[in-house]
Amino acid sequence: MEIKLLYITAAVIVLKFLSHWGVKKYPGGKLNKFFKELREWMNAGLWAVVIAFFVMSFIIQAFRIPSGSMEDTLRIGDHLFVKKFTYGIRNPLDWESRFLRFREPERGDIIVFNYPEDTSLDYIKRLIALPGEEIRIEDKQVFINGEPLDEPYVVHRDPNIYPDAPYVPSHNRGRDNYGPKIIPEGKYFMMGDNRDFSSDSRNWGPLHFRYIKGEALVRYWPPTRIGAVR
Repeated sequence: MEIKLLYITAAVIVLKFLSHWGVKKYPGGKLNKFFKELREWMNAGLWAVVIAFFVMSFIIQAFRIPSGSMEDTLRIGDHLFVKKFTYGIRNPLDWESRFLRFREPERGDIIVFNYPEDTSLDYIKRLIALPGEEIRIEDKQVFINGEPLDEPYVVHRDPNIYPDAPYVPSHNRGRDNYGPKIIPEGKYFMMGDNRDFSSDSRNWGPLHFRYIKGEALVRYWPPTRIGAVR
């Protein structure tokens, strides 16, 4: 979405310069009137794009759920607003730096982030383990620092239990039995609520803070599911 907005901004700027050129090139007649009207539209349009870019880059992002990995909390086709300033406003030129960091990510937060293996993709998962904590999964039960984690939001739709073993297919390896592993500093262990059908930190490792975009705030579509995301 941000890339598309950049393209729109570039198009508006080009049309704005074209309109200025046209007004000077044709000082009278219908073409002059056309380019003057175009210039007025582009002046208004440029401000609209700038405001939209600011809002989407630093305040709120619209996000559509593309898969079932967060069911039943979030379903395919749900539309959300994501609050992008909760964990600080990310510097678009340097993801390592943030401004106005209101709070740190907390266990249970539902977070939108750039997929580490392809940063052009946005993923959404729940934060399960924090930096410095030990995570272990034993027959689908998650343990944090040796204590079982109560997860009323989780659903298990596959009765099979897979060991964390080399002979297990890679997409199921570590799914039901994992660790124990210590989460490195600056990283977070993310998992889907639809636990048996989620590509998450069990597959591609803990998420570095640099990839975090924001916190899921509210579901605004469909109308029957409007409400806060928890």
